[in-house]
Amino acid sequence: MKGFVLAGFIARFPISMLGIGIVLLISELTDSYATAGAVAALVNASYALAAPFSGRLADRLGQARVIVPVVLFNALAMVALMLSVGFRLPQWTLYVTALLVGMTMLSIGSMVRARWSTLHGGSPRLHTAFAFESVADEVIFVTGPAAVTLLATYVNPFAGLIVAMVAMVGGSLALAGQRRTQPPIVATRAGGRSPILIPGVALLAVVYLGVGAVFGSVDLITVAFAEENDAKSAAGFLLAAFAGGSMVSGLWFGSRTWRISLRGRFVRALGIFAVGLLPIAFVQETWVMAIALFVAGLAISPTLITGFSLTERMVPQALLTEGMAWISTSIGFGVALGAWAGGRLAESFGASNAYGFSLGAALLAVVLGVVGSGLLRTSEVSSPAQS
Repeated sequence: MKGFVLAGFIARFPISMLGIGIVLLISELTDSYATAGAVAALVNASYALAAPFSGRLADRLGQARVIVPVVLFNALAMVALMLSVGFRLPQWTLYVTALLVGMTMLSIGSMVRARWSTLHGGSPRLHTAFAFESVADEVIFVTGPAAVTLLATYVNPFAGLIVAMVAMVGGSLALAGQRRTQPPIVATRAGGRSPILIPGVALLAVVYLGVGAVFGSVDLITVAFAEENDAKSAAGFLLAAFAGGSMVSGLWFGSRTWRISLRGRFVRALGIFAVGLLPIAFVQETWVMAIALFVAGLAISPTLITGFSLTERMVPQALLTEGMAWISTSIGFGVALGAWAGGRLAESFGASNAYGFSLGAALLAVVLGVVGSGLLRTSEVSSPAQS
């Protein structure tokens, strides 16, 4: 079990490095946050489009048979993107290579969570396992942005992306080698029902579109905020504070036994998430922003933990990796939208004003989650993953 956990951790470490690494590289060489944001957005959008299909392939063929060829192609696409930037090739080459990078990114988090569901589906241990994964994600998002910022600022603009690529390839191939814990292949009818057609999963997908928009916009706007305050090298640490709040809450949230239903926990976490974002629109000092982002991040882990737990209960075993991937896809689309909008707004109106978009996206997610919460009623004692 430890093998797939460690491999999955390393394989998805680049998630926290890729977006800000692209923004730092392109903004450094082109002086355009709009271009940087657009390229980062395209990576996330194309990833979001492709992830459910790679998830479905993993369910039908087994994770190992999908991971190996896809991750190697992704590495080639990453090299092509960096060469396009470095050699100042026409701008369209940035978008073509970014499209290829996103389309060949694997939803490693979904694959790891599917393994946990296979091991502990229907058990209270699954809540703890998902909480652990959320904390692992936040450790990644605490250390990743700081690491890529230091590498890009003090070593070389390309260094952060190179390290991310090496971690992605090594971790993914190691995960592919952990065959004993991968979910069993379950025969399904050709053209079988997609998890996104389950009403509750569809609702979660829409809600996480808004949540992802918060993530994407905060990432890019915070880089611009740091530069406006003559502290660009602090951008990674500001984003680490955002993820740090989530890591702390994940440890607390996952260690508790809850009597409140999953649906109730999800709605409450969404509300706290929106309220926590309010202060960042009014902060001007860098050190104060670090505190505000930490507080804003406190509701991230509970929101993600409950959402993945709800998905696990609503999606049958034969479609579990794809079901998890749809949530990651929605977050990815949201991140793409947020990165694009954040870049445009920060460039046009300044970073502090652009944070208003992040707050608006969070409020929209809350409204949708509350209004549609009736679709999220699930059994607290059984799991479709075990049916």
